[in-house]
Amino acid sequence: MPSRDFKRTDRVGAELRREIGTLVHAAVRDHGLPSCSVSDVEVTRDLDWATVWVTALLPAQSKEAVKALNELGGEFRRSLSRQMRLRRVPELRFKYDDSVDKGERIEHLLRQDSPQSEADGNED
Repeated sequence: MPSRDFKRTDRVGAELRREIGTLVHAAVRDHGLPSCSVSDVEVTRDLDWATVWVTALLPAQSKEAVKALNELGGEFRRSLSRQMRLRRVPELRFKYDDSVDKGERIEHLLRQDSPQSEADGNED
């Protein structure tokens, strides 16, 4: 029997990421939420819970966006149950993904520490 490259939770997570991404995009447009997008979805092994990681265009509005998305979670779940072929759609919980912010901060720090004196010394 061939080995499976992907677990079922990975496949369900990828499908949820696509579907929830379109739902979040529509919610941002229709409900006037702060601009955000879905970066990843992690599903538990028993498929009872799905953690949806979102990033916000403006990090200052991230708490507001996550709170609004958590309030819309039930509506999203109903919509997913009609769209997806799953026996049971997982409960959704939205969390802010700060990895982009951390990456930008690290990049900023690296740019500050870049050796400017080496570039000046090579002009001889």
